[in-house]
Amino acid sequence: MFKKHQIYKTDKYNMLTVEVKGKTLVLREISDQWGEESHEFVSRQEMLHWARNRFRSEDYAGREDELQAIMDAFREV
Repeated sequence: MFKKHQIYKTDKYNMLTVEVKGKTLVLREISDQWGEESHEFVSRQEMLHWARNRFRSEDYAGREDELQAIMDAFREV
């Protein structure tokens, strides 16, 4: 059984989930523009590094609380 974490979800198309499969973290990003993208990480640090680059603070100007919630969800994985 794999443990699944939901990072965010705005509707049935725009969501991000992380599945913990043993030592591997599988991140699935589903968007209405790009479809589904899957990333595999071998450590939490690698995933957090990707998240910091993907969710930059410049992109969330004025919505810092939303960015903080997303990053907190990544840290809970």
